[in-house]
Amino acid sequence: MTPGIDAASKAGIFHTIHEYEHDSASASYGNEAADKLGVDPARIFKTLVVAVDGKTLAVGVVPVTGMLSMKLIAKAAGGKKAVMADPQEVQRRTGYVLGGVSPLGQKNRLKTFIDASAEGFDTVYVSAGRRGLEIELSPADLASLTGGKLVPLQQA
Repeated sequence: MTPGIDAASKAGIFHTIHEYEHDSASASYGNEAADKLGVDPARIFKTLVVAVDGKTLAVGVVPVTGMLSMKLIAKAAGGKKAVMADPQEVQRRTGYVLGGVSPLGQKNRLKTFIDASAEGFDTVYVSAGRRGLEIELSPADLASLTGGKLVPLQQA
């Protein structure tokens, strides 16, 4: 179990855990998950942590098929500029290793924004807290568990 799985279980929401053998040579964790689980990559969402205006960390959850718009996440977080957060800071604040950062069960809960495309699916997949482990749940439950907002986040 991971803190992400524990958070979903404690909340009593319906979810499914999917595990696969992670290949350390894989260039893209999300695409690897889609391939190994046989799932449309548009349903696999990656968790990206950004620094907004150089001070506040925020989480963007976007499909592995898309790119996070720094302008859109900065605006959603009430800031002007966003950049990818320092990897050590991400690991320290979330409690997860890169490639396994989950939007669920973070050590320090960060403001979370989920790309609105998630609403087009009954369920989506996000990291459950380690490489090779995904949790499938409804977009509404993902938003509820993270305190997240569904907003457009992808680059055009």
